[in-house]
Amino acid sequence: MIKAKNIHKFYGDLEVLKGVNLSIKKGEVVAIVGPSGAGKTTLLQILGTLDKPTQNKESDLTINTINLLTLNDKTLSKFRNKHIGFIFQFHQLLPEFTALENVCIPAFIANNTKSEAESKAKELLEFLGLSNRINHKPNELSGGEQQRVAVARALINNPDVIFADEPSGNLDSASAKNLHELFFTLRKKFNQTFVIVTHNQELANMADRKLEMKDGKIIN
Repeated sequence: MIKAKNIHKFYGDLEVLKGVNLSIKKGEVVAIVGPSGAGKTTLLQILGTLDKPTQNKESDLTINTINLLTLNDKTLSKFRNKHIGFIFQFHQLLPEFTALENVCIPAFIANNTKSEAESKAKELLEFLGLSNRINHKPNELSGGEQQRVAVARALINNPDVIFADEPSGNLDSASAKNLHELFFTLRKKFNQTFVIVTHNQELANMADRKLEMKDGKIIN
C-alpha cells in the first residue's frame, strides 16, 4: 500500500534521511522508533506529503500505486485530503471552534455539504465516546478528549492511512493507554493503516511491526 524507495532529505548540508526504503501493507499498524534526531518525524512528514524528499532520480514514493513525487501541489493537496489523515502530539485543534466544527474541517475542504459532514462527525464522535462533548471547545476538553477529537478529524474523510506523530506524547498514562487501544479498535473496524512515530515502548510493542531508525536510516 505504501512504498518508499531511496528517500533522501537534506536541509542545507545536513542529510537527515539517507536513502530510506520501506513497504507497508494495507491494514498494518507500523511503529517507527529510534532516538531523537534519527529522522523519524521527517520521514513521517514525507510519507504523509507534508514535506517533499530531496530530488533524486532513483527515489520513489507511492500510496495505492499512485506516484506522489509526480503530482503537482494542487493535485497533491487533493490526494492528501482524500486519502491521508494526521494525528499530532499537540492535537492542532482550532481553539475558536467546537469539537464538532474541528472534526468537520477536512470534510468541508473536500466539498462535502454541511449536513453530510456534521452527520459523519457526530457518528465518529459518538463512536469515540464524545457525543456529550460535541459543542465544547478545545479548552473545555481534557487532553485525552482533545486527542480523540483529533482522531475523529483524521478519520472524517475515510482515509487510506493515518500518520501519527507522537500521538500519546502529551497524555497521562491512562489516556495514552486508551488511545493506543483505540488505534487497534479502529484498525479492526475500518481496516485503517497506521504509521506511528513514537517513543512509547508500550505502543511500539503493540504494533504489527517496529521500524527502528538511526542516523537517517532504517536499521532493522
